[in-house]
Amino acid sequence: MTAIIVTDRRAVLTSVAAIGAALLLPRSFTSALAQSSAGSAFSPTETMPGGSNNYVPNAPVVQNLGTGFVASGVVRRAGDGAPLSNLRIQIWAATDRGGERVPSNRGSVMTGPDGAYRLEISPIVPQFGQPHIHIAYDDPGFTTLFLRPVLNSRHDTSLTADFVLAPAASNEPRRS
Repeated sequence: MTAIIVTDRRAVLTSVAAIGAALLLPRSFTSALAQSSAGSAFSPTETMPGGSNNYVPNAPVVQNLGTGFVASGVVRRAGDGAPLSNLRIQIWAATDRGGERVPSNRGSVMTGPDGAYRLEISPIVPQFGQPHIHIAYDDPGFTTLFLRPVLNSRHDTSLTADFVLAPAASNEPRRS
């Protein structure tokens, strides 16, 4: 059987232009999923500029920070990609309840045996012009990491941010 491929020149040019534009955008304007999976699958994820804004160490472990938006992902170890369990992941954002500094918009969750974390929070609102969320790891064992994924729209209801942590001994903490 022979496959017949019909090439639409306009579709090809549009696709190439979109890919080129996406590669030229600063990381803060690319999708959250793309931001969190840069590099090879098990290379350490890089700290993002602006990721540590309004960070407060040791945010309490919470069940949720409201409802309407879900932040989730999987945390893996650099090198072998093994899921990392029992790690404290801090999440904060400006929501319809207030800005990033409002204590009820900040909390930590623990990763499960599969390295997964999940936190439901109130709907995200733009702060500094962009709807975004902050995700951090800042405990001993692995290198500090701050992520600042930008949402596609303030109407998004979820975000997945998978990331890879490097052992703490391999380099110094990286803060943005």
